[in-house]
Amino acid sequence: MRYFHLLVVGNGISAYGSYLNMVALNVFVYDVTGSAMAAGLFMAVRLVTSVGSGFVSGRLVSACDRKRLMVGADLCQAAALLTLLLAPDGARPGLLYALAVVTGGCSTLTQVALRSSVPAIVGDEHRARANGLLVIGRSLAMILGFASSGVVVAQLGYSAAFALDAATFMVSATVMFLLPIRTRAAASEAATDGGPAGSSGAARWTARVLLRTAPLLMVMIVIRAVDGLGSSSHNVALPLYSHGLDPGHPAAFISQFWATWAIGNIVAQQVFGRVAKRTGRTPGEQAFALGACVMSAGFIVVFSGLPTVPTVIAALVAGAADGFTEIVYVTRLQAAPDEQRGRLFGLSASAENAGFGLGMLVSGALLETFSPLQVVAAFHGLAIALCATLFVVLLGRAGAATRNEEEPVGRDRPAAAEEGHGR
Repeated sequence: MRYFHLLVVGNGISAYGSYLNMVALNVFVYDVTGSAMAAGLFMAVRLVTSVGSGFVSGRLVSACDRKRLMVGADLCQAAALLTLLLAPDGARPGLLYALAVVTGGCSTLTQVALRSSVPAIVGDEHRARANGLLVIGRSLAMILGFASSGVVVAQLGYSAAFALDAATFMVSATVMFLLPIRTRAAASEAATDGGPAGSSGAARWTARVLLRTAPLLMVMIVIRAVDGLGSSSHNVALPLYSHGLDPGHPAAFISQFWATWAIGNIVAQQVFGRVAKRTGRTPGEQAFALGACVMSAGFIVVFSGLPTVPTVIAALVAGAADGFTEIVYVTRLQAAPDEQRGRLFGLSASAENAGFGLGMLVSGALLETFSPLQVVAAFHGLAIALCATLFVVLLGRAGAATRNEEEPVGRDRPAAAEEGHGR
């Protein structure tokens, strides 16, 4: 874990650049083109690239050196931003869409490679705690990125914002390159170097076998995609809801919401890490389903128009459940064998990005007719229904397994008594 803390810092710096980049670029596209359609197209290109790159990233992570992939992804994003920064004004509109492809693909590749590498870096026994630290880093980076983007662009301009973005990716790449860490299990490294298990066909076959023998993983991935729908709904509805609460200062509620959400994320990691360390056990599918239900319910309550204190508590609970659910989910997928892990996380990234992108489009259209509460309740309500169904099914299976374990014991006892009686 000694080196992993430095990795978390580097990844957090990179994530800060990504969130700053997200806001600054979206505003820049609109300023350069003067078209809301062009800005929407930029976001669509980035999302479509993120969805498609999940499948490609899974293959790359299974076949190539993960550390080099992460370093290369950060350097590619830095180079793309510097190219845009140094390009003449007339060439910038065309470069923007190339930049959307690069940033969308590279950010997904980094996520898939890092999540797949955590067990090899810290060991299986520490992966839950490591995932929690990554959640904290990204949560803080998101808050700082969103909060500072407006100030950086307004005070320093787009050139300074792009230069700062590029610098964060270069710092992250440098930290990753210098860290003496192993990102793949020893057996998997041998296979990747040319063994039969490292071939594309074998990796694809093992991933399919895993999903067939462990259908719960596929169910969890589907639920994460539906969670993406819910996340998009509250992200799109939040500015409208905030403006309705205080038209003069709409940013006040947004800042309060995300700050409280981040605190909940951090609290969840601290509690989760201590409980996991004390018990030596990691929560499984039932905890994932229950946490997702609580998370979605919390987001719905935030938009229900309650007074400030209950709303803050709901945002805190939603943030804590969000962080808890992500840690449990990622830790569960990391339990898969190393050679299969990359494809699982690639599929997961594509599903999550597809759900989020589809939700952005649908929720934006629905908000033209329905209130923020109605839209958020519909999307998150769907997630609650799926998670509640999964929870009930898991409870039923656990009860059946317990009865099956007890039945042979009950049958053996009379036989043993008769045997003793005969003697």
